[in-house]
Amino acid sequence: MRNQTSASIRMSLMFGKARTCNIVTVPEHEPLECNIVILGAMGSGKSALTVKFLTKRFISEYDPNLEDTYTSEEVVDQQPVLVKVMDTADQDGPVNCERYLSWANAFIIVYSIDNRNSFEACQQYLETVTLYSKGLQPEAPVILLGNKVDMERYRQVSKADGAALALRFGCLFFEVSACLDFLSVQHIFHEAIREVRRETERSIRPLFISEDKSAISLSSAPPLTACYKELPTPATAKLVTVKSSRAQSKRRAPTLTLLKGFKIF
Repeated sequence: MRNQTSASIRMSLMFGKARTCNIVTVPEHEPLECNIVILGAMGSGKSALTVKFLTKRFISEYDPNLEDTYTSEEVVDQQPVLVKVMDTADQDGPVNCERYLSWANAFIIVYSIDNRNSFEACQQYLETVTLYSKGLQPEAPVILLGNKVDMERYRQVSKADGAALALRFGCLFFEVSACLDFLSVQHIFHEAIREVRRETERSIRPLFISEDKSAISLSSAPPLTACYKELPTPATAKLVTVKSSRAQSKRRAPTLTLLKGFKIF
């Protein structure tokens, strides 16, 4: 301990008093904002799923003509995210799709396993979303969701049918029940957010700066020719006297302004 103290004293005498440095931590990521659109035929349980995710409650009856957007602050994989959920009110398939196609970051297309017609309507939504998202960067993820697994004894759509349709359009597939487990419903929405993050990361391509060797080649460059003027000999050199005025002596030395460096993310 004494050796460390004496060493620090010697360092202070040689280099002066040490300065303290305050480190301020800056968050690396801004909270992500994710817009999720819930699509599906009337009676498939879109509103029940939305309310279950937002409030952990199950409500069985809703106004089928009511369409609204809800906001919730979530934490997914230790990262904050502002989730906006649009609960659409389409009656018979995709109608006036422009209102949500350009707004959405992800789509959850819902059908009821006890209603074959709702399942067939999903194909129209999948075709509409796939056609719009084709070629977009980042691409909007799509989840095909079979709802009302609590109605298993009335099932009209097998799990294999749902998986086959999802495979055909290259989207994720799940089955849940809005009236049962909250965590299963929450998992669907969180998985949509994860897919949005993955697609965003895929769309960000690193910028590489490569050196074009063919542009600059020493062998192809023309030979350099010396260009100089002969200095006068001391005998012929003239003595030039430069008088500096008082105003000139007070001029400040020229300053050099450096541009700030750029970071490439």
